[in-house]
Amino acid sequence: MSAQDKFNETSPNLVPASKILDTWLDHAWTDGLQVESVEDFTEIHVETRNSIYEITVIDGFSRSVVVRGGRFFTERTPAHLAGSSMGGGFLKIGGIYMGFSLEIVTSDDTLITTHIKSIRVYAPPKSALPG
Repeated sequence: MSAQDKFNETSPNLVPASKILDTWLDHAWTDGLQVESVEDFTEIHVETRNSIYEITVIDGFSRSVVVRGGRFFTERTPAHLAGSSMGGGFLKIGGIYMGFSLEIVTSDDTLITTHIKSIRVYAPPKSALPG
């Protein structure tokens, strides 16, 4: 019997860290988007289990956004979109993905949302685009 088998046998509720990492690495990442892949001034509406957030991408490359929604963002608030996570450990930097929590950083705090239920992307108005 290997050490791993003994671990699993004596600790049936524990999952080896390598399995969690494998699951993360093997995820398809097709049910969402990366903010750097959308045009600046694109608006993204993210519905979580508890709230709806309106996120306007100011600079996708740096992940600068303005966010409004939920009980913490009652006004449009400048923020940094860190990415999507499972609530700790791994972070899909700059990502917004179904089933994951969104991590948003402001000058005051970091907010981790409940799990994302839907994502809607609205192209920026032509008047907001340069040229």
